[in-house]
Amino acid sequence: MGKYACLLATLLLAAPTAFAQDPLPNFNKELRKATRNIFGFTFEERTRWEEKSGVNFGKAVDQQDMLSRLRIGADFTPVSWLTVSAMGQDVRAPFYGAGAPNTLRDTMDLQEGYVKLLAKRKTGFGAEFGREMLNFGEARLIGSPQWSNVSRTFDTGRLYYRTTKARFEALLVSPVRILSDGFNVPNLGERIWGMYDTFSSVWRGASIDAYALRHSQNKIGGWTGAGTLGTNTFGARLYGLFPGKVAYSVEGIGQTGHLGLLDQRAHAWFAGLSRKTTVLGLTLDISAEYKLASGTGAGQTNSSTFDQLSPANHDKFGHEDLFGWRNLRTFKSLETLGITKSVALNVMYTDHWLDSAFDSLYNSSGGVIATSKTGVAGTRVGQEVDEFVTYRRGAHLFGAGFGHFFKGQFVQETTRDINPRYFYVFQQYSFK
Repeated sequence: MGKYACLLATLLLAAPTAFAQDPLPNFNKELRKATRNIFGFTFEERTRWEEKSGVNFGKAVDQQDMLSRLRIGADFTPVSWLTVSAMGQDVRAPFYGAGAPNTLRDTMDLQEGYVKLLAKRKTGFGAEFGREMLNFGEARLIGSPQWSNVSRTFDTGRLYYRTTKARFEALLVSPVRILSDGFNVPNLGERIWGMYDTFSSVWRGASIDAYALRHSQNKIGGWTGAGTLGTNTFGARLYGLFPGKVAYSVEGIGQTGHLGLLDQRAHAWFAGLSRKTTVLGLTLDISAEYKLASGTGAGQTNSSTFDQLSPANHDKFGHEDLFGWRNLRTFKSLETLGITKSVALNVMYTDHWLDSAFDSLYNSSGGVIATSKTGVAGTRVGQEVDEFVTYRRGAHLFGAGFGHFFKGQFVQETTRDINPRYFYVFQQYSFK
């Protein structure tokens, strides 16, 4: 390894003059090139100021927070069959005051630290072990939401076998328990395990994900009833391109098992279309989707409230992240106009209805927002309109946005009759 140390020292000395325009990402690019991708760094620095009113529909105080996140990592591939990667993360909310929650603050900790075996082989066996941010499929069931100041990470073990058009994977993942002032510890009392298989270009360019997952918790997430949680999730996703370059994605899910002392019989599905086009010489991405997660109806002796597992919900139910995928029907559209190659304007619209008027409205983490036990508040939750703009220059990303929720009958009658609003400005500098 002596020659790589010499190369690294040479690059460090040359960096101030050779990469004067933006030295850090260019240095990292040259480092990876010089070491033939054996070694390289990852880096992210993000700051966001945000203002929220109507927090938790009036149950919590309004917030004005300055959020910061710093990530420093590296990956090392000494031989073709082994990669070691690690990342530290320091997350702060300096003006929040005492008692900032562990979703906003986590002093320097291990965000990722994992080993990949045989990962570069195109076929055959491979494995990953350690702590890692993960996204399976479209992250509707297992994902790491990056908008959150403290992004979820998982302690994981994954073993897979690949062919030229398929990947068969056995996995065990457990969301890490965040301790704001201590070392984040494994939380194997909550775990998701099973199979997640992918099949590429099986017919006319269509691909399929198929999975069978078991979600277990020592305590039921989101409420305080008796018993534990143990749900079995069986699902598949079909995705590809229609003629005319229209992308499609369809996903269907069924659940059995138990939720507390009740048998679980729930379901969910999703369908979406998207297309890229041009308007007056500007690029325009258009997408629309509809999704449903079942709820428990009046008089049922079992639970039909969908268990959303451990998802990355950001933007899936509106930019304000008010809701989760439980007892909810949602229509969403998103239009992204490329003003220039660097500037993009986004407009998002969401419309929400409860699946069952007798079940609760749930937040992004799966907790209860409000309930109408007799169902008299109806199913109309409300609508949300979001506008946000981004500007990218090299390793820098800047953005600002505003969101407003328009309450429906259910929210008006079961909460403090408030329309939540969200405004933010952010900057991010990152490279890998």
